[in-house]
Amino acid sequence: MQGFGWHPRARVFDGAGREVPRGMPGQGVFADRPAGAALAALGGGAFRIGGEGPAPESGPWFETLTGGSGGGARRIRRSQASWIASFSVNARLFGIGPGLRVAVLGRLVHSLALYGAVEALYLGADLHLLEELRPDRQRAALAARRVGLIYATPAQLRLLVEAGGTALPELALVLVGGSKLDPALRTALGAMAPACRVREFYGAAEASFITLAGPETPPDSVGTPYPGVELRVEEGEVWVKSPYLFDGYASDPGSARWQDGWLSVGDRAEMRDGQLFLSGRTGRMVKVADQAVYPEEIEGFLLTQPGVTRAAVLPRPDPLRGVHLVAFVMGGRTQEDALLAALRARFGALKAPKALIWRQDWPMLPSGKTDLGALA
Repeated sequence: MQGFGWHPRARVFDGAGREVPRGMPGQGVFADRPAGAALAALGGGAFRIGGEGPAPESGPWFETLTGGSGGGARRIRRSQASWIASFSVNARLFGIGPGLRVAVLGRLVHSLALYGAVEALYLGADLHLLEELRPDRQRAALAARRVGLIYATPAQLRLLVEAGGTALPELALVLVGGSKLDPALRTALGAMAPACRVREFYGAAEASFITLAGPETPPDSVGTPYPGVELRVEEGEVWVKSPYLFDGYASDPGSARWQDGWLSVGDRAEMRDGQLFLSGRTGRMVKVADQAVYPEEIEGFLLTQPGVTRAAVLPRPDPLRGVHLVAFVMGGRTQEDALLAALRARFGALKAPKALIWRQDWPMLPSGKTDLGALA
């Protein structure tokens, strides 16, 4: 079975711009800092970067960590071939290979950053590891090093935009995972990097790529199936079959379910004209007076409203309805009355959050997702 390794032309640079030498291939559990040292040991067998628990069993396997915002990270067991299968697809779609400068903004304990880093090394690109830099210095490094492609979550991109500073005229492509971009952030990205194309992926740590969105994708859709993916929606639940699926959980059981070779991670959606439209995760669904509500749907709407830069919706006990919803938000507090009215008009009095809780800071997980536990 095929395993990870460095392309002969691959190079790695740390946050200070120093080239990281290749190391002796190893296996086991590697610390995620310094990130370059962990990557230098790739190619020796089974590994995991960060996380608690025993090392993966020997062979061309590896473990990565879920980045779920609702609880602790689980260890995901994968064949290295399950990621390698998509490397060639992305090389064809996005031109990833020798000579391209690629950057990742997050820590390698998060699967999106790890994927982007390992893919760059495997395909021979120049990889820049910027997770130890604060956002304004990340932005300066991207400009100075003339980076052409970055892997990032919307939360990481928002910090990059909010940091201000130099424009990024040579940034040609941003590959976005973790959640959808809101319209205001997409506009801000265009101002920061005028030549940049944005391609959004919908996926999961267990399933890797599921859909790919492009310029023609409707605003509320997450796109069409990624190459090699079979997709179906049964009774509102997304099921996927592809070469990119995980093998199982290496720690506590998770929410993913198998059925005749098809995998579901509990996402709810509908297909319309070949496009997938997500509603939310089964694990976050709440019942308000016996009516199913998906907080992600309300969060997405809030992020389209003027002045809102971050949003999260959580349930609170209610003696009449069982629970009601409240929304945590960052942005312009002067919009509170208009926001509450817009929520009631869009979702009705039952589903709409009863209150807005304004935050001056925003708790985030290493994956770049909102830390819902901290908010709760």
